[in-house]
Amino acid sequence: MTHAVELRAVHRVYGRGDTTVRALDGVDLAFPAGTWTAVMGPSGSGKSTLLHCAAGLERVTSGTVTVAGQDITKATDSDLTRLRRTQIGFVFQSFNLMGALTAEQNVALPLRMAGKRPRRQEIREILTRVGLGDRLGHRPRELSGGQQQRVALARAMVTRPAVLFGDEPTGALDTKSARVVLGLLRQLVDDGQTIVMVTHDPAAAASADQVVFLSDGRIVDHLTAPTVHQVADRLAGLEVA
Repeated sequence: MTHAVELRAVHRVYGRGDTTVRALDGVDLAFPAGTWTAVMGPSGSGKSTLLHCAAGLERVTSGTVTVAGQDITKATDSDLTRLRRTQIGFVFQSFNLMGALTAEQNVALPLRMAGKRPRRQEIREILTRVGLGDRLGHRPRELSGGQQQRVALARAMVTRPAVLFGDEPTGALDTKSARVVLGLLRQLVDDGQTIVMVTHDPAAAASADQVVFLSDGRIVDHLTAPTVHQVADRLAGLEVA
């Protein structure tokens, strides 16, 4: 099976001496291409650090991280920037849209930053795919939270990344909007997209193909074909341990 992302013996340590914090402690983990993985754990378990290291936003202290076949632990800063612009997509809880730009302009931005000329038809098609074909000229303040997150999702997908990373992508949404975004993520995976998502929500995690659980920087559990109740029970067990 081909893996879109692999972490091998990954450690991430902050501070020194008495102030040392071991955020990741020898993580071995692979995310198969074309699958959706949710990452969960108690507060301070290392899940956000794992996401940032896997996406090349943070350097690991030791170990290797491979994205789309490239060892990013050996990459230069310019190589990492290029990789993030071409092979990696991001969706954040806070949407991170440019307030002065329209939905269409926000989606086109990653292509412009990569030195490419966006094709207007392509931008319109991807916004239509996320149900916003009639909101092309709207700015973020003119859109609901769910609509803004769908613009952010379209922006993340426009470069056709090898892997899409989500950091609590439904965390700021109401239940109905979250359900729409999760449905769109499922469609993407069914079409072959790889997704790695950090979440605290068992319902969101249950939409994924698998869930990995972290505690104290280590992988401590794993579920395939998860249900909401299974995820909630495992998470509750970690939080009281």
